[in-house]
Amino acid sequence: MLDLERIESSSNAKIKLAAKLHTNKYRKAENLFVAEGVRLVEMAAQSDWPMEFGLISDSALENLRAVAVVEQLQEKGCPVYLVSDQLYNKAADTVTPQGLMLVMGFRIFTWQEILKLNNEDAAAPLIAVLDGVQDPGNAGNIIRTADALGCSGVVCMEGTTDIFADKVVRSSMGSIFNIPVMTGIHPEELLDVCHDNEVALIATALDETAVRHYLADYVSPCAIIFGNEGNGVSTRMLEDSDQKVFIPMTGKAESLNVSAAAAILLYEAFRKRSIL
Repeated sequence: MLDLERIESSSNAKIKLAAKLHTNKYRKAENLFVAEGVRLVEMAAQSDWPMEFGLISDSALENLRAVAVVEQLQEKGCPVYLVSDQLYNKAADTVTPQGLMLVMGFRIFTWQEILKLNNEDAAAPLIAVLDGVQDPGNAGNIIRTADALGCSGVVCMEGTTDIFADKVVRSSMGSIFNIPVMTGIHPEELLDVCHDNEVALIATALDETAVRHYLADYVSPCAIIFGNEGNGVSTRMLEDSDQKVFIPMTGKAESLNVSAAAAILLYEAFRKRSIL
């Protein structure tokens, strides 16, 4: 039987904080974000990300998985508070809440972790770069794909959507807790790091110098750049890329969604690396 402290008032500081964290302004001010839903909280609890506190609703106590993850959080020293369904809904962002959320701290990754510089046995770096991707669903899906296909990390350039936004975290299906992600990276920094560590920059583009995506070298260390939904990869990154690629199509569609393009290119990289 869970022994949980109950929060009764909507004016409680924790309820107010959880509600505020659904906006970018407060996430940045507090360096905190929310993981909501049983599956997301399960994955968060299995990670080594910092955890502040959890909230579980009365009705969620009937969910055995929710109860199990609350016990796991308590074992890790993370406090979890019991609230009414009505109070939980005030703190939640989802339309149909599952009654379990976790307030978490940001985790800051380094280039050493992205490039796996401390692991001599690691495969050559394969980095997914988000260059101005704006849609939270796209960003979350790319993080999920990068995790599934063995990328060493995800790098989000300046101007990319906030990866700690609720929809990004949900769309990643918990993969955000499995793979190193760096945010707010300036082009100069990325270019310098890639140059110093012999990581090739591969940009998705539609111009006369681009080659079919399956002709690129993904086996050597590389960073694949995926651009903004409307404008594509930024001019600066196109100019400094080592190779440009495009995905051939035969239908009438003008282009692919950026997360679909990322899945195709990252799978091609996975395929080529797997057959060696």
